[in-house]
Amino acid sequence: MLDFAKSSLGHEAIVTRASTGGDGPYLRLNEAGAPTWIDDPSAATPFVSMREAMRASLRLPGALRAFALPREVECALAEEIN
Repeated sequence: MLDFAKSSLGHEAIVTRASTGGDGPYLRLNEAGAPTWIDDPSAATPFVSMREAMRASLRLPGALRAFALPREVECALAEEIN
C-alpha cells in the first residue's frame, strides 16, 4: 500500500474545467501567474502532482468548476482524438 502511495506522488497533473463553450478547457498560467484557458493539454501548465493541481483548481473561482487530471492520460487522449 505504501509503495503505491509513493509512486502516485510523482505524476504530473493539469487543471481543467467544465466546458463553457468559449475558451479552451485547460489552464495555462502566464509568467505573472494569471490564468488563461487553452485547447491543448500538452501546453497546459504542468503541476508536480495531483495534489498541487487540485490546490490550484481550488484557488480559482467556484463558477469555473475546475478540477485536476493526470497530464499523461489527458495528453494521450487528445492525441488519440486528433
